Amino acid sequence: MKKYKVGIDIGGTFTDLIAVSHNGETIVHKTLSTPLDPSIGFLNGLNEIAQMKNITLQKFIESIDTIVHGTTVATNALLTLKGAKTALITTKGFRDALEMRRGIREEQYNNHYKNVVPLVPRHLRFTLDERIDAEGKILNKINEEELHKIIKKLTKEHIESVVVCFMNSFKNNEHEKKAVSILKKQLKNTFVVGSFEVLPSIRFYERVSTTAVSAFVGPIVSKYLDNLKQKLNSVNFKGTLLIMQSNGGVVLPEHVMKNPAVTVLSGPAAAPTAGAFYSEMLGYKNCITVDMGGTSFDAALIIDNQCVTGTEGSINRYRIALPSLDIITIGAGGGSIGWIDNGGLLRMGPQSAGSLPGPVSYDRGGEQPACTDADLILGYLNPEFFAGGKLKLNKTKAENAIKNKLASKLGLSVNETAAGMFKIINSNMAQGVRQISVERGYDPREFLFIVAGGAGSIHSSEICKELEIPMFVVPNVSSIFCAAGMLLGDLKHDYLKSYYSTFDKIDPKKFITLFNEMKNEGFDILIEEGVAKDRITFHPTLDMRYVGQYHEVPLPVEWKDVLDFNTEKIFELFHNEHNRQFGYSLKDEGTEMELINIRLRVIGKIEKPNFLSADVKSIEAKKAVKHNREVYIPETNTFKKVPVYDGDLPIYGCLIEGPCIIEKITTSVFVSSTYNCLVDKLGSFIIFDKNKINSQSIIKMNNKRLN
Repeated sequence: MKKYKVGIDIGGTFTDLIAVSHNGETIVHKTLSTPLDPSIGFLNGLNEIAQMKNITLQKFIESIDTIVHGTTVATNALLTLKGAKTALITTKGFRDALEMRRGIREEQYNNHYKNVVPLVPRHLRFTLDERIDAEGKILNKINEEELHKIIKKLTKEHIESVVVCFMNSFKNNEHEKKAVSILKKQLKNTFVVGSFEVLPSIRFYERVSTTAVSAFVGPIVSKYLDNLKQKLNSVNFKGTLLIMQSNGGVVLPEHVMKNPAVTVLSGPAAAPTAGAFYSEMLGYKNCITVDMGGTSFDAALIIDNQCVTGTEGSINRYRIALPSLDIITIGAGGGSIGWIDNGGLLRMGPQSAGSLPGPVSYDRGGEQPACTDADLILGYLNPEFFAGGKLKLNKTKAENAIKNKLASKLGLSVNETAAGMFKIINSNMAQGVRQISVERGYDPREFLFIVAGGAGSIHSSEICKELEIPMFVVPNVSSIFCAAGMLLGDLKHDYLKSYYSTFDKIDPKKFITLFNEMKNEGFDILIEEGVAKDRITFHPTLDMRYVGQYHEVPLPVEWKDVLDFNTEKIFELFHNEHNRQFGYSLKDEGTEMELINIRLRVIGKIEKPNFLSADVKSIEAKKAVKHNREVYIPETNTFKKVPVYDGDLPIYGCLIEGPCIIEKITTSVFVSSTYNCLVDKLGSFIIFDKNKINSQSIIKMNNKRLN
């Protein structure tokens, strides 16, 4: 019997699935998400794949050895503020730190700007008269009687989750451990988490905020995973379930339940992971991945085949200082709603129609015209072949909605309004790419541009045109790129210890010992998870800064330089990285440097599936033409009849001239009149500006790197 690995990404509109067998058979599928209970869409997708294979769900489940799942449960809880009823227990005098934050207004010159509502209201924030100093010495012991009084109040308030975060616990977590232990014994059905378990780091606000996020989403994430595991057990799933983390790695559900905050970017993190794998395979070191789904548009950078990672993220303005892939997310997707602002200007998003009711053309009760409705009217979508014909689109309703809600108020025709919606959302997405590239000091024109998401390949021609990017690639698994990325993620565990000191005062023995402690913990966990010793690697990072600076710079270093405490090499790397990020270094001035945190990422390499090979005999492109269709051509602002190609046929190696539509079951690719398209030997689409790049050079380059 064939054994499959399955990646499942649950988005706001669609649940994407990819199943890859050990011999390379690949099945790609999309099904509508079920927001009220995402696990229903999860099982629906598996059942529909079984039907595609003409076997029972039970038989298909028996053939799956691994499921890797990306979940937006934590993200949605934060975005909608529908998390657990949470309480905070902290050190006396610091009750309001969660609300005061760092004391800096995000928009400093906006006097009407309101602070974000704390995840824990003030009446549920409690203090204990305990204190540990900055060196970790106990100044005032924890009072258990005082804690028991708080527990009575928590019981009375029917609290679902409790955060424990004391001052300087990163130096000495004795008090936090004691409080957490007592709380867990007294509050059996309550989610209890201490900051020492989530983020044992210097900086109190970052620590309490991150731990509060973990507690706020904890019960919901745990309930979802428990429910999912029960449903998988009910269909006799005997394989391994892994969950995608925000850092691009995967982990067992048991680890997620201890610190649910690691999944706040679970879904989007998979696209850069796939991008890194895909760009390396195509011979590139640097790329930008963009993923346009039904609700959002995500953009991320890959440098030297490594996903760029940050520790200063936030979701819905809530600070999360855990390692996560540096991803820019904006409200621009197929479900993004068109509306008119107070100034009479047409806008797109960030509001989304989602999957229920969805865009008007879904004919599921939606009344607000969305991006998908505009794409349909402009001819980029086939109303009879959306999702392979499983979901018929109602063009008449889409036209009426745009006419009544937008066109009549703007004094434009329906086609003109749809074109305006198309241009505006493209501009919004181009700005999102600028945020992740130009604002980080990188020129997007120098990167391979990889397009993902069901809607991304319709809009990518215009996004690249605005950014002057001469070439982009739509992978053969583009529409379910995140699901594919989940099968490419390695097991990853991140560890952190604060060590605040100038380098001349660092104890090399202590420095190396701290790293070895993290190394041994990560090594033991990966061995328990079944990873072979020779597939475990260690990746240290130092959070450093010049003395007197406010923010530190994360600096990746070699494990050998850690063990040798090679400060000369470390200093040189820091000067270069600081110069790259900020345009200057203080090397010549001899400015002293200091260390803030040491970090270690422990990675267990897993076997990657082979879903990118094409061994089917190719046919000529002209044999793949399905019909001709009227589509909107942005360059001329007119409609033109263009050929529509069947992108699911083996047209490998074919050169297709734009303008045209390449239609697949799971997505449509729009090649505007500025571009041509080469279908490579992997079944992916390399789309390039015909005025800047010679077709023959693309063909030669592609053949060279794939042979």
